[in-house]
Amino acid sequence: MATANMKDVKRRIKSVESTKQITKAMQLVATSKMRRAKERAVAVQPFFETLFNAMCDISSDSNFTSVFTTKVEKKKTLMIVIAGDRGLAGGFNVNVLKKAAAKAEGLKQKGRTVSIMAIGKKAVEYFSKRDYNVTDSFSEIAEGLSMYGSMDIAEDIAARFKAGEFDSVDLIYTTFVSAITQEPCEMAILPVENLNSWTNTRHAAPIYDPSPEEVFEGMIPTYLCGLLYSAIVDSFASEQAARRAAMESASDNADEMIENLSLMYNRARQAQITQELTEISSASLNDSV
Repeated sequence: MATANMKDVKRRIKSVESTKQITKAMQLVATSKMRRAKERAVAVQPFFETLFNAMCDISSDSNFTSVFTTKVEKKKTLMIVIAGDRGLAGGFNVNVLKKAAAKAEGLKQKGRTVSIMAIGKKAVEYFSKRDYNVTDSFSEIAEGLSMYGSMDIAEDIAARFKAGEFDSVDLIYTTFVSAITQEPCEMAILPVENLNSWTNTRHAAPIYDPSPEEVFEGMIPTYLCGLLYSAIVDSFASEQAARRAAMESASDNADEMIENLSLMYNRARQAQITQELTEISSASLNDSV
């Protein structure tokens, strides 16, 4: 009985060790992907900050008007929801999808029509299986996303907004705070607001040709591209950080299980040795009698 128990414990130890090797490998891969995603996000930030400043400069004219900045009564909203493509990332996907669902229900209660642009396999699966109007689905694009790919999406959003398909666009994603902290957040990206928060008094007002409005509207797709690209890359970095933390925790739990199983194995082995010594002593005593 003790021998069978020892074999079972030894088999479980080997199984946990194999699982630990997988979680360790996943932890290392997630760490590498997280670092590369952070580098991608930092690399494009100066360009889009300069672009936004130029947009602020154009809109500072008191006579400036644009469909992309006009505030109207919001009735039709496009929600862009960015989640992960895979699981095993702790509460990463659950948290952002729960926030998005709560936002959508809140808008519906206000009488608005809500459409969903789902980015990430988990977001596509979540909203497709529920009572939501999913107009666009993008799975497994985050890791290999290029500026050209995000520009295609941005141009489509800008054209549909200008055509009146929706009158507001909200973005919900997870931002990278630190390697152990990732927070779901939301951002209103259309119509463009807070342009007056940046003023530039270091140069004379430039002349825009053919007009400030047309130049501004030409910048909008690039502006949206920057927001989408940064958000998707930021969300991807957050996903990898969450997965790294989850796999690190799993590896620590595996170590603890191996330690406990090893203790059980040693106790069973000690009991078997004690039993064998007892049988040998009993046999020797019987022979002497």
